[in-house]
Amino acid sequence: MLLRYERKYLVPYDMLDLLRKRIRPFLRGDIYGNGHRAFLPQYTVRSIYLDTRNLECHLEKTEGVELRKKFRIRTYNEYTEEAVAVFEIKKKIENRIHKHRAFVDWEDVPALLETADIAKYVHPDDNGQSYADASRFFFHLRKRHLTPTVLVVYEREAYYGIFDTGVRITFDKNIRSSLNPKMSEMFKNHDLKHLFRNHFILEIKYFTDNMPIWAKSLIQEFKLRHQALSKYTIGYDVHLENQITY
Repeated sequence: MLLRYERKYLVPYDMLDLLRKRIRPFLRGDIYGNGHRAFLPQYTVRSIYLDTRNLECHLEKTEGVELRKKFRIRTYNEYTEEAVAVFEIKKKIENRIHKHRAFVDWEDVPALLETADIAKYVHPDDNGQSYADASRFFFHLRKRHLTPTVLVVYEREAYYGIFDTGVRITFDKNIRSSLNPKMSEMFKNHDLKHLFRNHFILEIKYFTDNMPIWAKSLIQEFKLRHQALSKYTIGYDVHLENQITY
């Protein structure tokens, strides 16, 4: 099982242009970005997180459980007939991440959720891993009675390493959420509450035991502090009374 390190930092927007310039020698824009501006590969991420009635996944995060899971259905950008959804389990093992993922045509999501007919609706792969990952998702969905809890939407500016393609850096901006979404609301753009007023989330992801030297230098230069930032839990909590955004 391939595990990835994932480090998150809450960064003021006024550092964004400086960070872009600083990473330019080491990174290329993600091929899935829309390329609407030079060296600004960006797309919209849309995720509906599922949880139990008692919010067990939320509690595991806030209580710092070292081995925990999050369940989400994710897609990208605006609706099209060709849209694809990802059924995903994000597993946290101490300070590393592993994902189980299965891809489904967005139009087939309601039928798959109703029937759990993985063989009919999940996109196959060469080794059958997508079917296995989908089976894991539906096992938890049914056993734990998971239901849609939070919709989280944001713009992701994404880059990957020139010298090590396993290194990935993302700037997640304009992060917003709504509670108790219907699956049909995945592509909505209204009635969403912002998680942060003046900050975005920088994520640095890598597979080796050590963060690249240039990335360490970046963190030191901008005096960034590693934080346990969960878009799911913050996206839920921001709707609670008297919750402060930054």
